[in-house]
Amino acid sequence: MLLRKAVPVLALTVAAVLAAPAATAAPPATAAPTSVATTTGTPAAADPAGAPDGVTGSAGTGASSVRDGASTGGAAPADVASTGAAAPADVASTGAAALADVASTGAAPADVAPTGAAAADNLRALAGANPVIVVGGLSGIAAVYEPLAARLRADGYRVWIYQLPNLGLGDITASAAGLRGYVGQVRAAAAGAKVDLVAHSEGGLVSRYYIKNLGGGEAVERYVSLGTPQYGTYVANIVSFLGLGSCAGVVACQQMTIGSSFLTALNAGDDTPAPVRWTTVRTWQDELVRPVDNAMLADGATNVLIQSRCPLRVVGHLGLVLDGTTYTVVRQALRDAAISPNCLAL
Repeated sequence: MLLRKAVPVLALTVAAVLAAPAATAAPPATAAPTSVATTTGTPAAADPAGAPDGVTGSAGTGASSVRDGASTGGAAPADVASTGAAAPADVASTGAAALADVASTGAAPADVAPTGAAAADNLRALAGANPVIVVGGLSGIAAVYEPLAARLRADGYRVWIYQLPNLGLGDITASAAGLRGYVGQVRAAAAGAKVDLVAHSEGGLVSRYYIKNLGGGEAVERYVSLGTPQYGTYVANIVSFLGLGSCAGVVACQQMTIGSSFLTALNAGDDTPAPVRWTTVRTWQDELVRPVDNAMLADGATNVLIQSRCPLRVVGHLGLVLDGTTYTVVRQALRDAAISPNCLAL
């Protein structure tokens, strides 16, 4: 029985670990201290000394998150158009110039750091930005999401990381209930501000369930998913088959199979209820989300395929958390800017 239960977890974990660059998994030595997120307890504010030099926004931390081995399936609306036009400029939502896209021949535009008055305006805008909660996924380790959190802190955001209870192996609805409590704690620490969610893999389903069914629409302003199995994944179906139809007892695996009762209910009605702003990001090389278009949402979401602008960019499932090009999309989505991936970003 223990062997049967271990099969899906090991399969998903090994696949994602092989895709992850080992050198970037460890958090930076100067990163703000973190506390492990649970459904109880108060998210800890980070020591400002842990923020990168030149960044005036305070950073916050919560728990470190886990890596998700979930995948996706099911078609949805069209991607952000990428051919036949120059990429639009990335402009902060307050109207101040955040980053300028520099046109280049035969290459995607590059982000240029603002200087002088533009930089000052950018930092002032981010000082009032929503707190960002990075929502982790299935069967991973806490340090996996720290590089993403560090990028956000370097851009001036206050950041917390939510680790799924029981490594995300249990009922997704229970994980969503835990997220509801955690969001409440973050909002209390941030003086009642709404939050933005950046969710990886299963974490995107947890976040959607919270928004659609547990009142999260009143607390969340932006939702960004990275490789989330919005409509299920064949990988979970295969694991279910190997587990003799039950995913060896792993409830989250059962719920992420294509056509599961959980996904049928979650995807009933509007995929993207207002007033939340919805963005999904996916990659052709996602080894756990199959078919990759099942990571899309309908009903007005902004769906971004990394390779639609950057056909030579190779990004795996876990790579969505670590990849520089993907991060430029996350940053633009959080600023309500036009989506223009930087194909050369590190």
